[in-house]
Formats: sequence, structure tokens, C-alpha cells
Amino acid sequence: MALTGILLAAGRGKRFDPSGVQNKLLQTLGDAGDVVVAASAKNMLAALPRVLAVVRPGDDKVAALLGALGCEVRVCADADLGMGESLTTAIEHTKGAEGWVIALGDMPYVLPETIRALAATVERGARIAAPVYEGRRGNPVAFGSFHLPLLLALSGDQGARAILKSHAVSELVVDDAGVVRDIDMPGDLRGDLP
Repeated sequence: MALTGILLAAGRGKRFDPSGVQNKLLQTLGDAGDVVVAASAKNMLAALPRVLAVVRPGDDKVAALLGALGCEVRVCADADLGMGESLTTAIEHTKGAEGWVIALGDMPYVLPETIRALAATVERGARIAAPVYEGRRGNPVAFGSFHLPLLLALSGDQGARAILKSHAVSELVVDDAGVVRDIDMPGDLRGDLP
């Protein structure tokens, strides 16, 4: 059994740059030299045999970069309606999978070993697995195929958070601050911990 990685990279990053000129996913990280989405993808690819990335229409640079790294790339025509649309696009395309590790393109600091541990937790029978760092639940989150109908039913800006609130979650305590670190503002690009 091997879970499929899903990398959600279809947001607009309006908090990062309200004007929409700078795509936060293509900004260089201060510590790694990689751009945000490349670092996120490389961590997923190091941990899982298959990674599907979802991008928004017209985001050719992100799509090309992720494809060159080895991700399968799908365009979500309705990405602007919210994360739920991107997620259902990915799940629909990979619905034969045994499960999924769902990660965010703006979270480049998640360690590959954390991703592997989440996948292994679901492979051992958990229906949902989420990382916890210093008492805070983070991302990515792994789902077993048991939740396929609920994941396919998501829409609009409704991500999987509602599923997490209403179903048992196996929490995996990790020593990985990356699970609670995303790139929301330009200052987040620096490598130092908040």
C-alpha cells in the first residue's frame, strides 16, 4: 500500500501580495535557495512514490516547475472558488488510491520523514492522520480511502477541516516545526523560526 501525495498549489496568495503581482509560490526561500512550491514538492517527492499537484488556470510557471520536478500536474478550472474545488479535482483524478497525504504548496518546511510517518500511520489502519507540533495540529494531513466519499463531496472554500472536526484523527506528535509554518507574508520567506 502506498499513499498518493496531493500538493495544493492553486491559491492566489492574497495575504502575501494583495495586488496579485507576486506569486508567493515562486518566491525564493531565504535559507534554501529554492522557491516555495519547489521546496514543498521536493519534500513530498522524497517521501511518496506519486505526487499530484493542483494549480490554477494560467499559472504556467508553477505548473511547468512542478512537472519538471516529477509531479503530475492538474489544472483546477474552478480554483478561485476555493480549496475544496482543488482538493476534489485531485481526489477525483486519483480516486483509485489507497489514501492521500494532502499538503499545501506554501508549506516548504515540512520534513519528508514527517510525510512518510503520516502515510505509514494510515497504512497501518488509521483513517486520518495529522501531525502535532508543540500541541498545535498542523499539515499535511493523511486520509485513508475510507473517506473518499467525503473528500469528493467538498466544494467551494470548504477544505477538509470539517472532516477533521467530525471524525477520529490519529495525531502524530512530531519534532517538525514545518507542520505549522506556512508562507503567508514576505517575512515568512526567511529561514528563521517565528
